[in-house]
Amino acid sequence: MSPSSPPTDTIFVQAYVGLGANLGNAAATVRQAAAELGRVPGISSLRLSPLYGTAPVDSSGPDYVNAVAGLHTTLAPLDLLAALQAIEQRHGRERPYRNAPRTLDLDLLLYGSQRIGLPSLTVPHPRMHERAFVLRPLADLAPGLTLAQGSLPELLARCAGQPIRHLD
Repeated sequence: MSPSSPPTDTIFVQAYVGLGANLGNAAATVRQAAAELGRVPGISSLRLSPLYGTAPVDSSGPDYVNAVAGLHTTLAPLDLLAALQAIEQRHGRERPYRNAPRTLDLDLLLYGSQRIGLPSLTVPHPRMHERAFVLRPLADLAPGLTLAQGSLPELLARCAGQPIRHLD
């Protein structure tokens, strides 16, 4: 075992993170943020879905570029959230009002099978089952995944009125 290898008894949790942006060069920002996330200590095996374009949902501004990253992590949920927020800040994320256009938005969607209900973090993400821009890229990474509200194909069918276009 090399000095940088984790101990063999380390427990990794499968987590999924939603990435989105609609200001600046959104596609480049999403890709860069995924690369930065993959370099966070305690995160490994990051896979990024294809990028998708969508109109804002409960928001305004230009169309969004969205993706989902699947990863393995040894970080506790709040530590992972702190890493996500640090990446957002490095990309100039501002929160002037709810659902404002953004340079980068990183949401912890799933953290293993855990249910977390804290003032700063709710997992599973409370609206992910209603958003094609989350479900479509999530299905690319984990097609057999079932959420409490149903399978990804079932949930995507319920979002048929939300156009989504493959970008890459």
